[in-house]
Amino acid sequence: MWYVYIIECQDGKLYIGMTEDVNRRFEEHQHHGSHFTSYNPAVRLLYTEEFTYKKSAAIREKQLKGWTRKKKLALITGDLKLLKIL
Repeated sequence: MWYVYIIECQDGKLYIGMTEDVNRRFEEHQHHGSHFTSYNPAVRLLYTEEFTYKKSAAIREKQLKGWTRKKKLALITGDLKLLKIL
């Protein structure tokens, strides 16, 4: 399985990525697992979506990265009404 995830970084920014192992990847982000989190460590896993195929996860990751912060937060909180408006 593949997963798209959203984490909150130390400064409050959101980071979106994809992986086969969410827990392992989150731990890596806490200890400088990517360029972005090397100077801004992950503090909280906020959201995950599961996919059977890597390609599907990659498409979703790219879509979410194009969203505004407000829209990402609506997804995380499950506010479908606001998500549709945004």
